[in-house]
Amino acid sequence: MFVDQVRVTLRGGRGGNGCVSFRRERGIPKGGPDGGRGGDGGNIYLVSDRNLNSLAYFRYHPINTAQKGAHGEGSNRQGKKGKDLYLKVPVGTIVREIGKEEVLFDFIAPHQIFCAVRGGKGGRGNASFASPTNQAPREAEEGQPGEEKEFILELKLIADVGIIGFPNVGKSTLISKISSAKPVIADYPFTTLVPKLGVVDLDEFKSFVVADIPGLIEGAHLGHGLGIRFLKHVERTKILVHMIDVSPYTNRNPVEDYQTIMKELEAFNPQLAKRKQILVANKIDLLTEEKSRIENLKALARREELPFFSISALKGKGIKELVSKIAEILEGEKAKAA
Repeated sequence: MFVDQVRVTLRGGRGGNGCVSFRRERGIPKGGPDGGRGGDGGNIYLVSDRNLNSLAYFRYHPINTAQKGAHGEGSNRQGKKGKDLYLKVPVGTIVREIGKEEVLFDFIAPHQIFCAVRGGKGGRGNASFASPTNQAPREAEEGQPGEEKEFILELKLIADVGIIGFPNVGKSTLISKISSAKPVIADYPFTTLVPKLGVVDLDEFKSFVVADIPGLIEGAHLGHGLGIRFLKHVERTKILVHMIDVSPYTNRNPVEDYQTIMKELEAFNPQLAKRKQILVANKIDLLTEEKSRIENLKALARREELPFFSISALKGKGIKELVSKIAEILEGEKAKAA
C-alpha cells in the first residue's frame, strides 16, 4: 500500500523510579542509604531507509512508545536505560509537528537520523539525598515521563525527472519503455493511482530517476481527481517532462491541455511553473491528416522556448532522442549546482 502522509504520536520511554534502600550487612550495624537511581527512558529516532517507498507502517502503528527505564535497586545499582526505538521512513520524508508549519527534518539521503522525542530522566534513589543532616533519607524520586509529540510525516518522492500530463496521455507507457518500472497500463483515465519510480540507465556509471505522476486534471490543486495528493511529488524534481496526447481521439485541444496543467502547477506552487521543462507530443502514430494538432504545439514550444519532441511511447519512436535530451539537461543542472 502506498501511503504518503500520516499522523503519528511518538512517546519517549518513562524514566525508572529511584529506590529507597539501606545497606544491611553483618557487622555493619549502621549501614547508610544505598538506593540507586532509575534508568532513563528510551528515545525515539526516525531513520531514512532507501529500501522503503511508503509510510504504510505508520498507518497501522499510529502510536509508538519507547521502552521504559528500569527502577533503581539497592547497593547503589542504577536501573537499566530503556532501549531506544528506531523507526524507518523512506528517503524524501518531511517531519512536521502538528499545528506548526516549520519543517523539523527533511530526509534527503539514506541513513539520516532525527531524534523525534526523548525519554524521561530516571528518578534519584535515596542515596542521592544523604547529607550530614539527613543521614537516613527515606525519599526517592519517581521517574519523569518521556516527551510525547504528534507529528505529520509527509513523503515527497525524490526523482530527477517528473512526467506530468492529463490522465491517459501515455506517461506510464513511457516510463515502462525507458526504465525497468512496470506500471499498470490501460486505456482508461487514472490507471496510475500512485506515483511510480523508475531508474533510467544511461551507461555503466550514469543513470537518473524518473517519476510517473498520476494524471492531473483541471482543479487538481483544489482536490479534483487525484492531483492534490500527488502534485507535491513533483516539487523535488529537477526537470518536468510535460506529455500531451496529440491524437484526435481525446476531443481536447493539445495547446489548451498544456495551459490547463501549467495553471495547476502555478496554483499549487508558483516555483513549479518555472521548473526546467520538456514538451512532448505523444501518440503521433495515431495522427492522420490532422497535422495542425502537433504544429500548434510546436509553435507553442517555440514561443515558450521549450525543447520539443514528437514521440510514440507505444511504438518506441523518438524515445532515444528524448532520453538523451533529459540526460543533457540534468548534466547542466548538476554543473550549476557544483
